[in-house]
Amino acid sequence: MKMKPLGRTGIEVSELCLGTMTFGTQTPEAEAHAQMEMARDHGINFFDAAEMYPVNPISAETVGRTEEIVGNWFEKTGRRDEVVMATKHSGAGFKHARDGAPISAKTIPEAIEGSLRRLKTDVIDLYQFHWPNRGSYMFRQNWAFDPSQQDRAATLAHMEEALEALQAQVEKGNIRAFGLSNESAWGTAEWLRIAGEKGGPRVASIQNEYSLLCRLYDTDLAELSVNEDVGLLAFSPLAAGLLTGKYQHGRVPDGSRMSIVENLGGRKSARVFDAVDAYLAIAQTHGIDPIHMAMAFTLQRPFMCSSIFGATRIEQLEHLLKCTEVTLSDEVMKDINDAHRAHPMPY
Repeated sequence: MKMKPLGRTGIEVSELCLGTMTFGTQTPEAEAHAQMEMARDHGINFFDAAEMYPVNPISAETVGRTEEIVGNWFEKTGRRDEVVMATKHSGAGFKHARDGAPISAKTIPEAIEGSLRRLKTDVIDLYQFHWPNRGSYMFRQNWAFDPSQQDRAATLAHMEEALEALQAQVEKGNIRAFGLSNESAWGTAEWLRIAGEKGGPRVASIQNEYSLLCRLYDTDLAELSVNEDVGLLAFSPLAAGLLTGKYQHGRVPDGSRMSIVENLGGRKSARVFDAVDAYLAIAQTHGIDPIHMAMAFTLQRPFMCSSIFGATRIEQLEHLLKCTEVTLSDEVMKDINDAHRAHPMPY
């Protein structure tokens, strides 16, 4: 398993990261613990969670359960020191945490204390803001994105306040590093600028969606990542399962994400299945498993820190782990880029 630097923190993380968002709903605790064991035994030292998890569905009754399941594994196995643990602070609008309050100097310590307690740990290695207070173009909001109503002064004041609060948590030993999620190039650049000028933890990473079907990161954010050492933590590298091919021709396997979330968070569209067909054809032509091709594509991007995947069942995890043995040739990459031009934004 290749290791990558987490920004300029000095922390090294595996190129694959175990996502845990189904732990507690689709994935029961015993299965989740088996997945963590297998992931760690195969060299994955990076786990990602969030205070709002699990999903599929999200409910008041289950919020925080994923962190509890991970914490129970740490307590049971004593392997906490082997893992770089990332989690996230939910922000404005999430009604199941702090009545939907935005991220602030007041909510940051409260949220961190809750995550520390559920994870049964003394420190969070990477603490991320799940989405910006001002909103985001992620999750299909890019089609009507309009930043003209943002209050720039309020946004910058919030960033200063939040960085000061985060620094206090660093000094207390509660967190080691800070990351963003569902962020833009401008937002990330401002977090970096303010930390450089006024202090606070420097942004180490950005967790945004990225896959063969979602390549919004390829331009401005890619340039920022490379030049500022702020690597991408790609979520949904298999496009919520679309790139496995299991949903082609109207199929909806029992227990799959589509059986619970019919539109896959807006990813299901009239055009997406033609795009998936194009990538499946490339994999077949070159004799590559489509899951391994999709994952290997993310790992070979120049701005990638770690690719976050989720597996409902341990058999899926076992299969996916073989992607690290795959290197995509220039010919395969050319075919992928040709398919991307033909199907540039399928959802």
